[in-house]
Amino acid sequence: MNYTFQFGDVFAAWPLLLKGTWITIQLSFSAMAIGLCVAVLCAWGKTSGPAPVRFVVNTYIEIIRNTPFLVQLFFFFFALPAIGLRWTPHTAALTAMVVNLGAYATEIIRAGIEAIPKGQIEAGLALNLKRWEIFRFVVLKPALKAVYPALTSQFILLMLSSAVVSVISADDLTSVAANIQSQTFRSFEVYIVVALIYLLLSLAFSAVFRLVYQWGLNYPDRR
Repeated sequence: MNYTFQFGDVFAAWPLLLKGTWITIQLSFSAMAIGLCVAVLCAWGKTSGPAPVRFVVNTYIEIIRNTPFLVQLFFFFFALPAIGLRWTPHTAALTAMVVNLGAYATEIIRAGIEAIPKGQIEAGLALNLKRWEIFRFVVLKPALKAVYPALTSQFILLMLSSAVVSVISADDLTSVAANIQSQTFRSFEVYIVVALIYLLLSLAFSAVFRLVYQWGLNYPDRR
């Protein structure tokens, strides 16, 4: 096999790669923040809500967890315009990522909530805390600490899965890479560089999540 590596054309397009990387970061962090809020609300609904709310949340989780992310993305970008709801590629990508993460993260957070000893909740009631205070301080925070590794792994998986949004022409890193490849015909070099960028992003996200843990969740358990 005689193949000469030529990374010059790829490195010459570094402004485009940088832009695509930044859009991927923005898209991922936005989806993580909104998706976490969705997951917390759904986890509360599934564990403490009335029967109709539990039914709606369970239906949402089952639909999302048992369909491919690509199909969900196509639904928001191609199917909804048929009923008059049009999305830009970026909005459709963000919405699909939020909906997808919300379902998976709901089950992760739900497991953490159900692992909280009932004695802690009873202690909160004995201290005359309000229901929302008990959920926020006595239930949610320890639950997030317990499931934090699984939750952050799901966040990183979401960031890597964002590569799929390139199929609807969202200007993420993978979409930029495809454009560079079509112009330079250096497929091997382009995707080596892009794979390394995704690897560095994963390591950087992991470092950020460790800092978040040290800042907000690294406290001793007292049981």
